Amino acid sequence: MTRSEAFSQQPASRRIAQALRTAIERGELSAGAKLPSERALAEEYGAARNTAREAIRLLAEQGLVTAKHGRGVFVREPQRLFRFGSDRYSLKNRETGLTPFRLEAKRQGKTARIDVLGITREVPSPDIAERLKIRDDQETVVHRKNHYFADDEPVQIVSTYLRWDEAQGTLLMQPKAGPHGIYGRLEELGHVMTRVRDEISARMPTPEEARLLGLPPGVPVLEVLHTSLDQDLEPFEVSRYVHRADRTGLLYELPVE
Repeated sequence: MTRSEAFSQQPASRRIAQALRTAIERGELSAGAKLPSERALAEEYGAARNTAREAIRLLAEQGLVTAKHGRGVFVREPQRLFRFGSDRYSLKNRETGLTPFRLEAKRQGKTARIDVLGITREVPSPDIAERLKIRDDQETVVHRKNHYFADDEPVQIVSTYLRWDEAQGTLLMQPKAGPHGIYGRLEELGHVMTRVRDEISARMPTPEEARLLGLPPGVPVLEVLHTSLDQDLEPFEVSRYVHRADRTGLLYELPVE
């Protein structure tokens, strides 16, 4: 079977979606361009309107277009990625007085905002308890949950877990933890970060994550489970980062040992 024969045997909705995808990739439909209406697409390709609607849905799932209520469907604008590298906790960057996110936003000329969604004492999930070396059958952690924005666009959700016996009664229980953020307070408690361990995976978002991050259909998230190790190589903080995959890149430069 030839390539053209295989293409012709695809469902009409997929043929329409592929034609539009090709037009987007070639620049014939540029970023921000409005797609023809479902009626116009149906007439152009000799298909039913429902078929044209399904083709647009396929493009939205692929992250190529976005629907704007009452206005139509538009080719998505390419986004510059927020790149979080292996040096984000370096002393050089910390000396700027900015957190890794605020520093990256500043580099892009964007205004960072961090909303604190909650600071609660909790029973940790087994994966958090294992990494912090604490019990998972008691309220042994403080959970700080933050929502990060750049120019009011949601970028990431961060859940940070600290040992309750260390955090209680300190600024770690407050939305504003003081100079250098939580790591400044943790250093005062005797934990100097010397190594980090990041476990990275990709998945589809939960309904809550999709809502908080304003995710279009079909866009996955990157999850980074980060563990901070101190001068004694003991874990003292674990954070779960949930990033928009269409706006986030991870950059690691590591020595080969």
